[in-house]
Amino acid sequence: MRTPQEYLTSLLAGIEPLQTLRLPLAEVNGCVLGEDVEALWALPSFANSAMDGYAVLAQDVSAATPQRPIRLHVLEDIPAGSWPSSTVIRGTAARIMTGAPVPAGADGIVRVEHTDGGMPEVVVHSPAGHHIRRIGEDIELGQIVLHQGQVMSARSIALAAAVGRATVRVHPHPRVAVISTGSELVEPGRPLAPGQISDVNGVMLDVCIRELGATVLRSSIIEDDAAHLAQALGRAADEVDLIITTGGVSVGAYDTVKEVLTSLGTVGFERIAMQPGMPQGFGTIGARATPIVTLPGNPVSALVSFEVFARQVIRKLQGHQSPQVSSGTLISGEEFNSPADKVQYVRARLEESSTLTAWPVGAQGSHILGGLAQADCLLIVPAEIELVSVGDTLEFIDFRRQSR
Repeated sequence: MRTPQEYLTSLLAGIEPLQTLRLPLAEVNGCVLGEDVEALWALPSFANSAMDGYAVLAQDVSAATPQRPIRLHVLEDIPAGSWPSSTVIRGTAARIMTGAPVPAGADGIVRVEHTDGGMPEVVVHSPAGHHIRRIGEDIELGQIVLHQGQVMSARSIALAAAVGRATVRVHPHPRVAVISTGSELVEPGRPLAPGQISDVNGVMLDVCIRELGATVLRSSIIEDDAAHLAQALGRAADEVDLIITTGGVSVGAYDTVKEVLTSLGTVGFERIAMQPGMPQGFGTIGARATPIVTLPGNPVSALVSFEVFARQVIRKLQGHQSPQVSSGTLISGEEFNSPADKVQYVRARLEESSTLTAWPVGAQGSHILGGLAQADCLLIVPAEIELVSVGDTLEFIDFRRQSR
């Protein structure tokens, strides 16, 4: 059996980032830039005032004090969004608002608090401060302000807008179909007949995928019927950039996903040296060679498999260059056993003090949802470790990132 890392490496080798598109700034949050962004103008693009006050010749008011104020003739009022019509000369000033362009001749700003606020004459009782934002002191014309491969955020979108861009070229967020399989499944909230269970995986993965910024096209639940599943997969392959299925990939008599995909496309199935989440499958289907990731049906196995494998597939489609499975390291707060020759993903709660410490939560069976809901993270226990001791350092997957 391959290790999770070996399987992930081969899986990502079969994925190419989505082709870049030019999109409006309002639509690119979380997208990876597919180009460098160059400033179409300088920031500031004109000299402007950093204060409400009066634009003056600094020499005129250098000796001003409350006891010996200086009187200046006010040439005009300059609000933000206007352009000065006069030149400041000796003995004159212009009233100016924050962000308004500084008139020719002026080399200082007296804050309004250091004047009587007068018009058409102003009494100044303090020397001028600089308080002038010079052209290009933030960004120069033609400067590269954002780089290809950078992830767009509200902050970088603001900068792109400020330097004159209405659109940028990015790798778009993928469209993902989530298909839950199993004749025992019903939509959450519907009464359960004997032998039925609610479709946990569909809603769980829907949320996980949307948190990554992707668009979810969730199929109806597909019962264990090969013809219906083949039709659903075919439709999805024509509409989306990635298909994720859950269930039907083990060795049971009614594992329909495996039955259908074995003869459809390039999907291969194998058992990975991990717990939970051993049965996995990956390949492409349809005329567009749409990637498909098949996950186990037990909810904990499905979530672990999503975090370790499917999340990384989505990230690569988005243009990210390296997987981010681990969130870092922490120490174990208690001793526990781990199975031999398998990487174990242990549900645990976190406590932050002088060190980040984790304690396993409840039973670790792949069907136990109560403990999963209480967990802050998954501890990653390497295959060669069979006993984790108090104070041992482990890597972990942090669930809390999803609510930050």
